[in-house]
Amino acid sequence: MSGFLTPAEIAQQTAIAGESKAKQAWYKLLILGFLAGAFIALGFLLDIRVTASIPASLASVKSLIGGAVFPVGLMLVVIAGGELLTGNMMSLPLALHQKRIGIGGLIYNWFWVLIGNFIGSIFVAGVFGVGASLLTKDPFQTTVISIATDKANLAFGPTILSAIGCNWLVCLAVWMATGAKTIGGKMFAIWFPIMAFVAIGFQHVVANMFVIPAAIWVGADISWGKAIVEWIGAFIGNAIGGWLFVATMYYVVYLRGNKQEA
Repeated sequence: MSGFLTPAEIAQQTAIAGESKAKQAWYKLLILGFLAGAFIALGFLLDIRVTASIPASLASVKSLIGGAVFPVGLMLVVIAGGELLTGNMMSLPLALHQKRIGIGGLIYNWFWVLIGNFIGSIFVAGVFGVGASLLTKDPFQTTVISIATDKANLAFGPTILSAIGCNWLVCLAVWMATGAKTIGGKMFAIWFPIMAFVAIGFQHVVANMFVIPAAIWVGADISWGKAIVEWIGAFIGNAIGGWLFVATMYYVVYLRGNKQEA
């Protein structure tokens, strides 16, 4: 018996999961969305706490170490349970392509999950980052302000392009984790793609819903309007990365014309 699913089997399982997600009760999506947003924020908080003291002269090492610890967030989402918008930007479109759901089901899921993710992200930023003073003193304060300022000041077009690369990798992490049949296999499948997106510096809308508010609350000169524009760009790019580069391409290769298609 194989220890993992084939890509074609992963595609089918992902489409089935997307159908189930579109039919989930709104309050369950909100709760699971809150958990996922909090988990991703905790991964980012860990990244900052571990790397803040590393000097700028070791920037590449700093990025690698941050990338090495950040994946705990997605591991918690996939293994413990959560609804993450960026992963659903792959599973719901795949179910839509296979005619398992309509566009209304996709919008319904994305809406409630987005709200839950946002609440979870700002909860961690406010309660742990600010309330527990984990980001209010240097070097952590300076680090979170620097990270958020760079993200908020990135032009809209580059933000979209960077976010495409991010969710291409994030969705591949979820894709491979779906194919793994053991917890260890799922963790290993998640770690490399997430480490890569963090080390590269791509834009993740949910992660940015944590770091930008946290930075604003500890003194960053970033307006909420600029934060919202950044989130919109990251949302668009993440949606393209998950929908086009994973869901659509694998649908065409593995599911189009499949007899199981409704």
